Amino acid sequence: MVKNRSTSPGPFRAAAAVALLAISSWAGAQSIFGISPEDEKRIGREEHSKILTQFGGAYDDPNLARYVDSIGQFIAAASNAPEVGYTFTIIDSPIVNAFALPGGYVYLTRGLLALADNEAEVAGVLAHEIAHVTARHGAKRHTKGTLAGLGLAVLGAVTDNDALMSLGRVGAHAALSAYSRTEEYEADDLGVLYLSRAGFEPGAMSSFLDKLKRNSALAASMHGRPATPGLDFFATHPRTRDRVARAVAAARRTSVSDPIVGRNIYLSKIDGLLFGDGPEQGFVRGLRFVHPSIGFEFEAPPGFRLLNGERAVTGFGPEGARMYFDLGRTEPGRSLRRYLYRDWAAGTRLSRFRRTSVDGMDAVTAVARGSGGQPVRLAAIRFQADSVARFAFVPAGAPRSETDRHQRTSVFSFRRLSRWEARALKPWRVVVREVGPAETVDSLVARHFPTEMRMPRRTFRVLNGLPQGEPRAGDRVKLITE
Repeated sequence: MVKNRSTSPGPFRAAAAVALLAISSWAGAQSIFGISPEDEKRIGREEHSKILTQFGGAYDDPNLARYVDSIGQFIAAASNAPEVGYTFTIIDSPIVNAFALPGGYVYLTRGLLALADNEAEVAGVLAHEIAHVTARHGAKRHTKGTLAGLGLAVLGAVTDNDALMSLGRVGAHAALSAYSRTEEYEADDLGVLYLSRAGFEPGAMSSFLDKLKRNSALAASMHGRPATPGLDFFATHPRTRDRVARAVAAARRTSVSDPIVGRNIYLSKIDGLLFGDGPEQGFVRGLRFVHPSIGFEFEAPPGFRLLNGERAVTGFGPEGARMYFDLGRTEPGRSLRRYLYRDWAAGTRLSRFRRTSVDGMDAVTAVARGSGGQPVRLAAIRFQADSVARFAFVPAGAPRSETDRHQRTSVFSFRRLSRWEARALKPWRVVVREVGPAETVDSLVARHFPTEMRMPRRTFRVLNGLPQGEPRAGDRVKLITE
């Protein structure tokens, strides 16, 4: 159903008209990119399973999946290519992101759903991604070979050894290549058009964009990084100030009578949504990293901030110090010394080799020299017969006795969890509650937010779109509980 089809004056109308001409022959046509719509559908199908593998799989909540699909299909029906046949998938990742593949495969993360405040904001994201499909931006990128390069982002290699370099890989948050500014302009214009056609509040695109900016800045602050594009929506959808202003202006020029916002129903649908890392990914709890599914925990040195990825845990320390942790595979019965010299750190000059024991498990430690002569402390612990827990510490400067002591303490904090301990660990979830009389941000955070969460007050404000002031009694707000 197409509701409240609206036309827009001025530059927006002209830009949208150009875009409509560009995609008016989507179905059954051979495009200027040399890929037909049938080819695009095939590419999307082939890449779909790879996306699920790279990004941690689909979020296991059938009711929420159906709800998001219903919003997406409603927007798709109002697009210029409803015949594509769209597939909407919630990715089980805490990162705030959304993207699309050729052939109508559209993805958004549960992290994005936690940040959104109503149906219209989610519809705006989906409209933007649908616009990338209808404008065939994915086909253009694929012909350039960019889509095939779904590589993981490397945080910074410490040696020339491939195995050690892999420790810097962040994992499930694959870095898709960014769209061009022209493509983003086109998707903005078409997205606002589709949103208004479907009867949603077109200003939701700009309001959610503002939340994305604040959330990106919050994530950067938590990990001690500048507020620059990283592993989030801005990495794959770069937006400059002129693009933000342009999206806001387009929304203001587009009016919809009695627009759909859908805040209450949306908050009801995401009540109980997993927030942050899940049990299958392990949890960061302050300086601790615990993995209930595999059954271990360890603690980072003082002053570190941990970032959990699909394949590795990365620690950001004072003055640029780094640590990396992951699990490696080995042959049962293979000595840890041979594993260190022949596999993990092959070709790297090692010194200060030492055998030891960590929580009753065989372990070895050594110091490697990075490509720039930088010392890297390594530790390998026999966790299972065929798996090794691996630590690598990269100091900020010259080695110091205090630094060595903290690194050793971190390695020796590694231990197995009992079944009881693993069962007792619970993930964080979004809960929706009404604000009571006299309740404030401080009182709500103190009562409901986990004590181990970093920057809980700022997180509350970002999640609830409340940059300043206090919530009003009776307002429904998102809280995070364990």
